[in-house]
Amino acid sequence: MRVLGINSLFHDPAAALIVDGRVVAAAEEERFSRRKHGKRPVPFSAWELPELSARWCLDRAGLDPSALDAVAYSYDPELAHPADRLGLDDPWDRLRQQYAREAPGFLAEALPGLDPDKVRFVPHHVAHAASAGQASPYPDCAVLVLDGRGECGSHLAGRYTGRRLDVLAAQSLPDSMGLFYEELTQHLGFLRSSDEFKVMALASYGKPRFLDELRGYVGTEGQGRFRARSVPWAELAPARPAGEPWTEEHADLAASAQACLEEVLLGLAEWLHERTGDRVLTLAGGVALNCVANTRLHREGPFDTVWVQPAAGDAGTALGAALHVAHLEEPVEAMPTAALGREWSVPELRAWLERAAVPYEEPEDIAETVAEELARDGIVAWFQGRSEYGPRALGHRSLLAHPGRAANLERLNAVKGREEFRPVAPMVLAERAAELFDGPLPSPYMLFVHDVAEAWRERIPAVVHVDGTARIQTVDRAEEPLVARMIEGFERRTGLPVVVNTSLNTAGRPMVDDPRDALECFGSAPVDLLALGPFAVRRAEVFA
Repeated sequence: MRVLGINSLFHDPAAALIVDGRVVAAAEEERFSRRKHGKRPVPFSAWELPELSARWCLDRAGLDPSALDAVAYSYDPELAHPADRLGLDDPWDRLRQQYAREAPGFLAEALPGLDPDKVRFVPHHVAHAASAGQASPYPDCAVLVLDGRGECGSHLAGRYTGRRLDVLAAQSLPDSMGLFYEELTQHLGFLRSSDEFKVMALASYGKPRFLDELRGYVGTEGQGRFRARSVPWAELAPARPAGEPWTEEHADLAASAQACLEEVLLGLAEWLHERTGDRVLTLAGGVALNCVANTRLHREGPFDTVWVQPAAGDAGTALGAALHVAHLEEPVEAMPTAALGREWSVPELRAWLERAAVPYEEPEDIAETVAEELARDGIVAWFQGRSEYGPRALGHRSLLAHPGRAANLERLNAVKGREEFRPVAPMVLAERAAELFDGPLPSPYMLFVHDVAEAWRERIPAVVHVDGTARIQTVDRAEEPLVARMIEGFERRTGLPVVVNTSLNTAGRPMVDDPRDALECFGSAPVDLLALGPFAVRRAEVFA
């Protein structure tokens, strides 16, 4: 069976393809269109489809749209209610619902040859749930979904048995932990439905002194449900105009909201465990990208294992919807990796370099060349293999640096044009991680934070956040042999088994995806070396 998954209605439009129960491809539209998050989540953009990523998924499998057995759309307009009935202030939401109802026709126009009758609507939170429970390595597991909103809810709790879902609880709008965090994001001067991770980072600089006040608006209600009333944020701390400096009050408000969110997640997880007795909890929905909350669930929650979908936001619903529909007809396999996007052959990469007319070299081992550059404290743009599905750079589209230089945090944030309080992450071989970091291991998708061992904090200061933690990525040498060789080469030269890893992009732009993106980023940012497949491009030679 051949199923194309589509997410498009709110934000992070994406496409994914399942063939004979196996994940073949998945990609976000932003990587093709070069528009961050693909589009803004407003009703007037709801008609926009992930045309470029969908066509690429089909091309990857050599399929014509007419060959598809189904297209799974991750929203079911028949389940939606008018926004005013849901308690939402969204007067144009009716336009969004109309676009959703017309999606089969829009898809048939975007993908000529597609039969619109093959489009199947999948409830939004069911699609999120499938992206966790059906994509994870665990056929039997509990699943928890929290985000801003779906058709008329903001939460799903359930259980997968043999990869089939039993829904146990759901939360109706307007109560929403995702909207709670989005509203705070906007109050703190960041872009809502985009910059929530900045609030999480800022929270580490504050104290939760407003927590008691927030508990009056947000908390668990029993039976797998919660309340999340509208918070009068300005009564707690003044709004921060965008671009203005943040204050202690802003950091304290962020810390308070973060603690409140964690309490609700723990309460929901405890209820779910009591109902299911499962050992494994899988997570999806935008809230599941909060790696600080995920770690608290791991440490204090009742489940032995917490697995988070690497594309936990709405982009992941393309994969989840496709898995859900495919599994109605045949068994489906777990996603094998997050590296499900585009890649280029060595001849294709060479052709890009020749076209760009830049001097380049082909060293015997690009991993050793990069390790040497990093040991000299150079910054490296690393472009290798298939691009990642989801918001994290996982060793395929990364900026790399020396973790032993404290100044490299500020240096990288300047290169990327980011706020000074934003942390960068360490990559470490899976078998070495426990020596340096305390937390959920392995951690291949960078979705948890780990306490950095005291003995290592002064040795790798660039990757240690203000609270003594790091959001690590563990590297399995069997799955990522090139990255493993690079890390080992760096350790031989420096004695440090860690390299700095942050996404290969600059502020406000999507992660680099194709060779042109990589060359443009290299040309516009002070990066010392571009590792484009087996080739090395040195800034000193290009701009001599």
